[in-house]
Amino acid sequence: MKSNQALHSSKLLAGRRKFLTTSAAALGALSLGAYVSESPARASRLASEKLRIAAIGVTGRAGANLGEVARLGEEIVALADVDDNLMAKVKDQHSGATCYRDFRDMLDKQAAKIDAVLVGTPDHTHAPAAAMALRLGKHVYCEKPLTHTVLEARTLNNLAKEKKLVTQMGNQIHAGDNYRRVVEIIQSGAIGKVSDVHVWAGAQYSGAKFTAAEAPAGLDWNLWLGPAADRPYSSDVHPFQWRRFWEYGNGALGDFGCHFMDLAHWALDLKAPTSVEAKGPPVDSVSCPDWCEATYEYPARGESPAVKLFWYDSGRRPELLKKLSHSKTKPADWSGGLLFIGSDGMLLANYGDYVLFPEEKFEGYKLPAETIPRSIGHHREWTTAIRDGGTTTCNFEYAGALTEAVLLGTVAYRAGKKLDWNAADMKFTNYAEAEPLLHKEYRKGWTL
Repeated sequence: MKSNQALHSSKLLAGRRKFLTTSAAALGALSLGAYVSESPARASRLASEKLRIAAIGVTGRAGANLGEVARLGEEIVALADVDDNLMAKVKDQHSGATCYRDFRDMLDKQAAKIDAVLVGTPDHTHAPAAAMALRLGKHVYCEKPLTHTVLEARTLNNLAKEKKLVTQMGNQIHAGDNYRRVVEIIQSGAIGKVSDVHVWAGAQYSGAKFTAAEAPAGLDWNLWLGPAADRPYSSDVHPFQWRRFWEYGNGALGDFGCHFMDLAHWALDLKAPTSVEAKGPPVDSVSCPDWCEATYEYPARGESPAVKLFWYDSGRRPELLKKLSHSKTKPADWSGGLLFIGSDGMLLANYGDYVLFPEEKFEGYKLPAETIPRSIGHHREWTTAIRDGGTTTCNFEYAGALTEAVLLGTVAYRAGKKLDWNAADMKFTNYAEAEPLLHKEYRKGWTL
């Protein structure tokens, strides 16, 4: 696979590198926007009254998040969606909310009335929406993956810390009891020192092609594009198939990496990989691949050894699953999950279950004491932390590092080369030519 499949012409590469350098310099300073502090009066009101929430995106996962927060009794004061047809499905459920097409107008005009913001747009507009809300001093809940590019993830992480705001990424499985028990088992040393973990997801997003068509009535296609390149409306993009396009999503790895790699990052205290390598079919400039396999290398952490994490998607699975047997399940049939390989055993897990190997060794195994409190609910964690000044389990510091790692896999695939990563400097030490893939150039009128 040749790297120029993904990096296009040398002229474009030079321009994007210049843009990335400029963006990184701005990120390092991060003096954008005034800090909006919590006054004692405002903090007191938040503790005793309903939170005033604005939502960007209103159906799909965005709608689910909106419904969860409304069920908690919070006040939905404003809604923004680029599609009038989707807005029509939910606005009557939130009759007190003011409706907008452009989230920038909503945040500008409603800033004084908003405490917090839900972001549930397609991936390519997560960062512009979340960054604007954070700079206005609003607490933010943003769907996974946190961002569309690595640089965007680092920016939101830094902004949330600078502004001292409560944030949560929407990988709801993190709140489940099963993930918490698996983390406790791994960290108790039940399977010994973990050196390898295999992670896979059955989802496949590929075959994307831009096909010019007439935009549906009620859809503001220009606003839907947001920071992406200006182009005519294309069929099979909105409202969901955008995940197949590099312009708007990052395929199966981008979609499910933040769910499944989350458990590995949590249990093994992983942060930034030191290298990433990925393979798949020849790179297409428009469409995400039919399949992708990636290998991440993470450094040792204290007494914990270095870890290799292997990713598989689109129905591919680790060969080792075929060799495992258990009386309660057939590992080779698991369509998505993780296999932790330790010096004293193995653990197979998915969203709702786990199994220890070898079976005879762990017969009658007694779980370690519960050290991770059961979640009060992924959305309630966020609203409660806003009220009491606490934190969340998937705040943007944790979620930003996780998202960066996930997206580095897509960068390595598109670059066609093993990449050595210096996370502190956000540089590839062996192949600077891939650095433009850490971010993208925004269309005029859109900012990070």
